Amino acid sequence: MFGKTKQPPIRTLIGEGTVITGELRFADGLRIDGEVQGDVIASSEAYSILVISEKAKVVGKVKAGHVIINGTVIGPVLSDQLLELQPKASIVGDVRYESLEMHQGARIDGELHPLKADEKAPLKLATANAGPAINPTTAQAA
Repeated sequence: MFGKTKQPPIRTLIGEGTVITGELRFADGLRIDGEVQGDVIASSEAYSILVISEKAKVVGKVKAGHVIINGTVIGPVLSDQLLELQPKASIVGDVRYESLEMHQGARIDGELHPLKADEKAPLKLATANAGPAINPTTAQAA
């Protein structure tokens, strides 16, 4: 209904107090309440969901379709679908996303890059006369 895709089930849980060292690949859904020292990557091309809870910490790259963060990530984040940053989210690293929902209180220490920005053509400004084209990155106010 309303064009929403059904979310995959969360089949894996890393519990509070658990520490995993190394790359973690998952299919469908994963919830992290503990700590991961390494990359967390959705292994399938199909839609995936990753939940990093308030008490969780990931030190490494995070990549999944739908990513929900309310804990700490130290490393780059890539969300192919929707990135939800809840009030206690803290990211130190660059963030790439298809669409972004950010709640008040969430923090990012890095650059934000929408995935669609990679596909956009350069901005062209219309002019009233047939004069030279204006480059918006170097244009100065008169």
